[in-house]
Amino acid sequence: MAGASVLGMLALSACSDSGGGRADGKLNVTASFYPMEFLAKEIGKDHVKVTDLTSPGTEPHDLELTPRQTADLGESDAIVYLKGIQPAIDKVVQQSGVRHIVDAASLTQLKKHGDEVDGHDHTTGDNGTGHGDHDEHGHEGHDHEADGNDPHIWLDPVKFSQVAKGVGKAFADADPAHKADYARNTDDLVKKLGDLNKKFEDGLKNKKSDTFITTHAAFGYLAERYGLTEEAISGIDPESGDVSGSRMKELQKLARDHHVDTVFSETLASPAMAKTLAKDLGVKTAVLDPIEGITDKSAGDDYIQVMESNLAALKKALGAQ
Repeated sequence: MAGASVLGMLALSACSDSGGGRADGKLNVTASFYPMEFLAKEIGKDHVKVTDLTSPGTEPHDLELTPRQTADLGESDAIVYLKGIQPAIDKVVQQSGVRHIVDAASLTQLKKHGDEVDGHDHTTGDNGTGHGDHDEHGHEGHDHEADGNDPHIWLDPVKFSQVAKGVGKAFADADPAHKADYARNTDDLVKKLGDLNKKFEDGLKNKKSDTFITTHAAFGYLAERYGLTEEAISGIDPESGDVSGSRMKELQKLARDHHVDTVFSETLASPAMAKTLAKDLGVKTAVLDPIEGITDKSAGDDYIQVMESNLAALKKALGAQ
């Protein structure tokens, strides 16, 4: 729960390893997927060696761990992961025996976005910020579907900076010798994320439309932060299969009513659904990247750059001045 203290959420041991026992003196950190790798590298810098369990171009929801990865995970000095988005990792982390475990989902308030009506994803409409959070095909296996919470917290720079602070504290506890560096690096990152938040606030202030359509429901926190409404073709899982005719009809009506002229696809999932809907509506497609991994197709080299590209894409689609 978000109300508990940060220290209570990190499985920390009273006797911390200062880093001296490791051959290269570096903290061995395992990150579950790219957003966690980004935090670990930005905060750890030269004092950490980061291993990302999700290779670039792999859809994180679908990850299966090899026996080697599972064994390596148990050798980590610290693990940074996000519970509820990769079931394979959730299971292994709890059994790893690693002392310093950071669950990003415990460091900020998780929310449910939208509700289910007739088995489909809908925005709530009460404040223009909801979005569908459930896999409309009833897929099981993701913890966030069991509790109804949306795990995509990294797409909100404010929430992501809350997570960054927790990661910084965890690294300081795991490696006290470099505590001051971790604190400084965390402050630097929090400032960068604050600047990014301001760019989004300013960039999306004056817009012709506040509604955008995406392939899968990843942008609920971003939509809520900046007064937008996300409508997703499918649920949280980007590979959730075919979408019903009635859902497509709803989206067609919605696009007309809210003057939507773009349907967003993404980098790691097939753009087929977005293209089909866009063709039916006579609108264009563009990319809105959920930043689950960085590849050569990404519109930027890191989280900050791709978020800035996302802002440019949203401004264009929403007619922001």
